[in-house]
Amino acid sequence: MKKEFNYVPWVVGLSIAINVIVVALLFVPKAGGDTDFDIKLLPLLNAVLNSFTFVFLSAALFMILRKNIKWHKRFIFAAFTSTALFLVSYLTYHSMAESTSFGGEGFVANVYYFILITHIVLAALIVPLALLTLFRGLAMKVDKHRKIARWTMPLWLYVSLTGVIVYLMISPYY
Repeated sequence: MKKEFNYVPWVVGLSIAINVIVVALLFVPKAGGDTDFDIKLLPLLNAVLNSFTFVFLSAALFMILRKNIKWHKRFIFAAFTSTALFLVSYLTYHSMAESTSFGGEGFVANVYYFILITHIVLAALIVPLALLTLFRGLAMKVDKHRKIARWTMPLWLYVSLTGVIVYLMISPYY
């Protein structure tokens, strides 16, 4: 009898590691440094990558609703790829640059901070959800995959879309 791969330690380990690294960036001194590369381009790249993730996830949802598993899988892998590239870019930027403050006031500031806070909380939550959903799908645990994907997909769509919205709202203050 073939032993089944235990993906849970990977999900837990990666989720903890990614979230700890992101939080740690709030407290470590910024590398800055002299470079010809304008790191202010990275937030735009992050927004573009979040846009790709949103499109890939939407396409994956469209494909699975049409029972096209082959293309659903391809779009999910594309979403994970754009998300991984986003994470590298995000970590690079936040290791080198100070946080940018939002300059809006009043109602717009309330909207911005609501979107930002829900984005941050759900982004931390989406890491284990997306990984668990992926591994269940790859292991062909279809019932378990569907059960968690019903939560993962809308949350991940929200996180990727609000990432773009946050960028658009704060970009004038870079």
